[in-house]
Amino acid sequence: MNKKISLKHVLPFYLMILPGLFYLIIDKYIPMFGVMIAFKKLDFSKGILGSSWCGLKNFEFLFRSRDAFIITRNTILYNIAFFAAGTVLSIALAIMINEIRSKKASKLYQTAVLLPFLMSWVVISYLVYAYLSAETGLINNSVLKSMGKETVSWYQDKRYWPFILIFVNTWKGIGYTMIIYLSSIVGISQDYYEAARLDGAGKWKQIKTITLPLLKPTVLTLMIMSAGQIFRSDFGLFYQIPKNSGALYEVTRTIDVYVYQALMKNSDYGMSSAASVYQAVVGFVLILAVNKLVKKYNPESAIF
Repeated sequence: MNKKISLKHVLPFYLMILPGLFYLIIDKYIPMFGVMIAFKKLDFSKGILGSSWCGLKNFEFLFRSRDAFIITRNTILYNIAFFAAGTVLSIALAIMINEIRSKKASKLYQTAVLLPFLMSWVVISYLVYAYLSAETGLINNSVLKSMGKETVSWYQDKRYWPFILIFVNTWKGIGYTMIIYLSSIVGISQDYYEAARLDGAGKWKQIKTITLPLLKPTVLTLMIMSAGQIFRSDFGLFYQIPKNSGALYEVTRTIDVYVYQALMKNSDYGMSSAASVYQAVVGFVLILAVNKLVKKYNPESAIF
């Protein structure tokens, strides 16, 4: 009888899990069957299983290419910059929004900051183009010309693009990470702040001695998760925003963009699959390494 009652109570929860479970299986686990493509010379007439094995030859194009260093450097350095800029600005924004006493104003600002995160890279690429177009762009026509300065061919000059990409990525993603930090700040007991105020601590002192130290576990958790993505890049950001301009390849081409271009040019699915396997393996190793490092110095903040 107890077993029947227990099943009756938990069954709705299992049913609620099913859609997400099906999505996880279809989107994450079934595609893992394709991992073997990375080690095969794919022949569509024979299928995946019937194609001949080729060892690690599909991985060679990533390392033998003359662009191997550039695409690896760009992928790693951009991800580090994204995490650093996103963390600092997200925490600052979360603290400022937390100080707003009006609930309506707080919700309004949260919505406004989160809105870019919900926009696609295609839409954002057109917004960026509206600012940076050499002929009709807002910056060239309304800012530089009014100041008597020479206009800039933004999509031909690579000097500005590291800053542009970091700015655009931070602007788009800051709303999501801000909410994570804001939820952590809201969870901090007000007793700490009351005690600090009684001791004469000002607002900056409270942030420095209470808010920031208590946010450290959240920062470390997000850092561990980001480490797993350090060899990956957002394809939409690096392909759509620069408009795939060849003049900018040195500072905009990452592993994902390079693999896509190689796939479109050579139609070699084995190579693209090898790149994905390489990124997944390196990401997994980095997560283990960073988690172990965090566990050594702050065990409570480690994921496992």
